[in-house]
Amino acid sequence: MGDAYSITPVEVPRVETKHRRIASPIPHPESVPLLERLREIEPLCMEGQPPIVWDRAEMASVFDAWGNRWIDLSSGVLITNAGHGRQPMVEAMVSQARKPLLTTYCFPHRIRAELVELLRQQAPRPDDKVMLLSTGSEADELCLKLAREHGRRAGKKNPVLVSFHNAFHGRTLGSQLAGGIPGLKEWIGYPDEHFIQVPFPDGGVRCAPEDNEFPAFLRSLERQGIAPGRVCGVLTETYQGGNSSFAPAEYMQALRQWCDRHDALLIMDEVQAGFGRTGRFWGFEHYGIVPDLIACGKGITGSLPLSAVIGRREIMDQFPPGSMTSTHSGNPICCAVALANLKIILGEELAKRAAATGPVMQSMAAQIQRRFRDRIVAHHGRGLVASLHCVQAGGKQPDARLAWEVVGRAVQSGVMLFAPVGYGGASVKLSPPLVIEEDALREAMAVIEECFAAALRRC
Repeated sequence: MGDAYSITPVEVPRVETKHRRIASPIPHPESVPLLERLREIEPLCMEGQPPIVWDRAEMASVFDAWGNRWIDLSSGVLITNAGHGRQPMVEAMVSQARKPLLTTYCFPHRIRAELVELLRQQAPRPDDKVMLLSTGSEADELCLKLAREHGRRAGKKNPVLVSFHNAFHGRTLGSQLAGGIPGLKEWIGYPDEHFIQVPFPDGGVRCAPEDNEFPAFLRSLERQGIAPGRVCGVLTETYQGGNSSFAPAEYMQALRQWCDRHDALLIMDEVQAGFGRTGRFWGFEHYGIVPDLIACGKGITGSLPLSAVIGRREIMDQFPPGSMTSTHSGNPICCAVALANLKIILGEELAKRAAATGPVMQSMAAQIQRRFRDRIVAHHGRGLVASLHCVQAGGKQPDARLAWEVVGRAVQSGVMLFAPVGYGGASVKLSPPLVIEEDALREAMAVIEECFAAALRRC
């Protein structure tokens, strides 16, 4: 399964533990007709994940329909912070559907009011405003719109939005213009001078060592001919999603001060980092800063498509009624599930749980990196998110083949991962539900280590 697109069943060793069960070839032969039919109907881009047909998922486990069970280190791409299939969420979904009230456009309803109130209680300012949307990309797009309007009203000439190299903010036009991965922008066909990127201070893995301190931000603006007064906003992921890389706190604090001096909005993309993932409710809390705008999604519902922008009242109120709307904003079923999900995250103190369990995963990831230091250039992460950056022997060039081999072997061994991400598609990303039991986490990480060993014997 090192080939990302292969759906040919492979005979693998049988596995039977407390948390894993592999009792068939992978993928199961009876799943192949469905996989082939999807391949026929859907575009090529949908074939990018390990070919496992999910049947159900509970807490930190994923099952197919043929008796196989995986420890989930994917969280369905960092969605299921509170765990898969939580009963309060299921009941909220069913109850709302039976009401019935399935959609409302922007007309008010009670569940939406309860959700935005609960979200505002988690906001950094007591008078922040909240707008509900559908996806993380849409939330980032709204932040771009708010920042550019802020710049226009402030009289900034040709306002510029600054973001970071290797950043990922979504797949819509604006979010990809703001992104920092050149290959993802080739389809656009032209650069936009109103979006620029600067080096992300990732500790020297992809940036130069001198770029890890804030003066590098200023030097990069100067090299690109951008006067500080043109900057309407700075957008950054709390940690870079592909590589799980955090910036130094001192850098982020200096950036906050710089934005204040130059009337630029500081926007934190918390789509992956929010709702307890890093050991704090908001990931930016690790930096000791307060952003002007927060874009969030994924873990907000633990399941259904919903996102939000939370921000300063005067920024959120720049547009008049009816001019900044979304068709599915505040969908009643999504809101009901999000409300149940957030009550679980807060009531079970899952951010604290991630802070307590996270060091187990981080220490075992660091152990894997040390053991294979010539092929894993670094391990980054905090709380219950981590990435292992695979490189070719003797250098820092990304090794996507090795990363794919590890992911494939892990899935064949009963540990669910999504396809490699990050720079060069060469990072193995680990992101279990925050409810994962410590013994399951240790078992999964031991499997990951052995998969690296086996892959490197082959490679």
